[in-house]
Amino acid sequence: MTTTTTPLPGSTAHTDGGWGRADVPVQTRSERPWSYDPADFGVPTGREVNWKHTPIARLREVLEPADAALEATGVRVETAAVAELLVSGSAVRGEVFRPEDLPAAIAWQRAPEALHVRIPAGEELAEPVRIDLVGEDGAFAAAHVIIEAQPNARATVVVYHSGDARYAQNVEIIVRDGADLAVVSVQRWDDSAVHAASHQARVDRDATLTHIVATLGGGVVRVNPSVELAGSGAAGRLYGLSFADSGQHFESQVYLHHKGPHTVGDVLYKGALQGESARSVWIGDVLIGRDAVGTDSYEANRNLVLTDGARADSIPNLEIETGDIVGAGHASATGRFDDEQLFYLQARGIDEAEARRLVVLGFLSEIVQRIGVADLESELTAAIERELAEGGAL
Repeated sequence: MTTTTTPLPGSTAHTDGGWGRADVPVQTRSERPWSYDPADFGVPTGREVNWKHTPIARLREVLEPADAALEATGVRVETAAVAELLVSGSAVRGEVFRPEDLPAAIAWQRAPEALHVRIPAGEELAEPVRIDLVGEDGAFAAAHVIIEAQPNARATVVVYHSGDARYAQNVEIIVRDGADLAVVSVQRWDDSAVHAASHQARVDRDATLTHIVATLGGGVVRVNPSVELAGSGAAGRLYGLSFADSGQHFESQVYLHHKGPHTVGDVLYKGALQGESARSVWIGDVLIGRDAVGTDSYEANRNLVLTDGARADSIPNLEIETGDIVGAGHASATGRFDDEQLFYLQARGIDEAEARRLVVLGFLSEIVQRIGVADLESELTAAIERELAEGGAL
């Protein structure tokens, strides 16, 4: 396992995983160790800093696959002709991605071929590229997906998950100089599915990445995006929405690293929850590095709790290593319906149930409308309406 420092002789690891020096906890998000070997991580106990909000017991089939000799093929892949398979050791695979937790290392090891979607230099795709990943029979699956936008390319790639699986997944995103790429990850799994994903991206000079996570289905879904704004003038827009029902756990740990100068970051995640034991977790880490002068960055998380028994955890973090920035900030808010909004709508003749529906739709639509794919936006809006109608929160 690669770490930033050498452990002291005779020291023992801290319960949060022993990041950095083995006798002290991790001090910054950037110090987290990495390894391609699952054995270097060990099975988490739930006390580690990056696992303490996660229901470990419900992830066992992803953290400890029953038989390492079995092919991890419980998810069927349907995609466009622009995709190709890369064998392990290919140059592009691993250019950006380094496993930082056990599911990522398992996915690296158990997926010898990577699905590679490459947008050629200078091309602008009028239609989105769609990758459908369909879980079959709740079986274990592992995957490594590479999405590469070559210089000055423009495209939208939709990664759409459905069915039932125990899924360990890595998504590696490379946005080369001057490219403009949107990646939309949609989770519409069956209620019994378990999905642990690591998305890692690098954005080069004058390039832009829009990364959107939309989670409306699954039992436990943990999608963790990590984006490095490496080149001068790079921009990262990280958005997310979720709607958790009773028994569902939806989680995102977001990391945005401003590494190059004059970079711009915008992070906004929104979640709605209804039903007993509905749970969402959002952890946002922004690091403005010592060379990231002229940076402008903001992160926010908003949660709307619709019923008793639902819980949203929200933890924003901001590290700044240079004083020469345009601006930086973070915010978090979790609450119930806004009484003033409801009163405003009811005063105009709208009954209470319809007023509540409109408030929730308006709350989540801010993210839906940033997807930029009309059919998908309509589908997700309809799915949110069904969640509201079936959940009884209104």
